[in-house]
Amino acid sequence: MDSSANILIGLVVLAWLLWRQTQKRLVREDRKPTVLLILLVLGVVQLSTYLKTASTSATVILLLVGSLVLAAGFGVVRAHSVKLWRQDGQLWRQGTWLTIALWVVAIGVHIGLDVLFDSSAKGLSGASILLYLAVSLGVQRLVVQSRATRLASFA
Repeated sequence: MDSSANILIGLVVLAWLLWRQTQKRLVREDRKPTVLLILLVLGVVQLSTYLKTASTSATVILLLVGSLVLAAGFGVVRAHSVKLWRQDGQLWRQGTWLTIALWVVAIGVHIGLDVLFDSSAKGLSGASILLYLAVSLGVQRLVVQSRATRLASFA
């Protein structure tokens, strides 16, 4: 699959994630991370396909690791932009406009790295977009759950 198709798939997934992030939802510790695991598996498959055909230099590996570290960092920051509150004895969460803006910036940075280092890692951002989303969403989920646990303990 070419880089444009990968980015298009990533953007469709991102649009769906943004929609879900802005929905008022119960915080449930027992919820299985199904979407996260699907993104992770598809991301690893997508990236491994890219790595089989691309020349894997130290620059490519460093860009990939750096990108995933940035994904995790954005996940932490975004998690603190999610509104948490207690209503009728239940804990709720909802992303804010800042959550959405941080998602957009995170994707821009991910794609921007590919543009910046186009000659040495052409197509890397497209090939790693789903893995990037999985890492970022996973870290966000962990931090939101941690915040929710602390909030629940004060109830």
